[in-house]
Amino acid sequence: MNITVFGAAGNVGRRVVAEAIARGHEVTAVVRDPARATGLPTAARARTGDATDPHTVETLAAGQDLVITATRPAPGREPELAAVTRALLAGLHATGVRLLLVGGAAGLTIPGTGGTMVVDAPDFPPSLRPIALACNEQLDACRTTAHDVDWTYLSPPSLLEPGERTGHFRLGADELIVDAHGVSALSMEDLAVALLDEAERPKHHRARFTAAY
Repeated sequence: MNITVFGAAGNVGRRVVAEAIARGHEVTAVVRDPARATGLPTAARARTGDATDPHTVETLAAGQDLVITATRPAPGREPELAAVTRALLAGLHATGVRLLLVGGAAGLTIPGTGGTMVVDAPDFPPSLRPIALACNEQLDACRTTAHDVDWTYLSPPSLLEPGERTGHFRLGADELIVDAHGVSALSMEDLAVALLDEAERPKHHRARFTAAY
C-alpha cells in the first residue's frame, strides 16, 4: 500500500513508519518541523506538512491508499488534537482514502465498574486529564463529522511504552484490556503491529478498537 503518516517523527509515529516499511509498504512520512525528519527511516519519503490544513492533508493523501495520524499536541495545546482530526477528516472528504487514528485510552471503560471510563477513575492522574479529554473529543469528532470517511480509531492501553515487538496481544472494542494482575499495557512496537494489521486486514470500520497484552 501507499501510506501517508502524519506525526511520523513522534514516539508512536516512528514505529508505525518502521513497521509499515518492514512490511513492504511505500510510506510518506509527514512532519511539521523539517529538522525532525532526520531521524526517519531512509526508506520513507519525508515530507513537511501541517495536519491542521485540510488542503495540505488532501494534497499529501492524493494517490494514497491510507492515511495514518499519530500526532500529539504539546502540553498546554491539547485542544489542537480535535482540530487536527477535523482538518484530516475535511481533507479526506470524498477522496475515498481511509483514515487510521492513534488515539487515547481515556474513553475506554474499566472492566467490572459498570461503565466507568478510565479518565473518571479516582486514581487517574490530574496532570493527564487535559490530553485525556482531548483524545475523547478526537474520537467524538470522528463519530459526529466523518460521515463520508472510512475511519478507525485505535485506543492504546493505560500503559504504552517503548519495548519489544512480539506480535502477540489481544484486541477489544470499548473496554480496557487488562491482564490477570489488572495491568493494561502494550509496547509501542506492538501498537504499530496492531495498527498495520488493521490497515492490511480491515475489521473496524467507523469504529474504535483497542489492543493490549
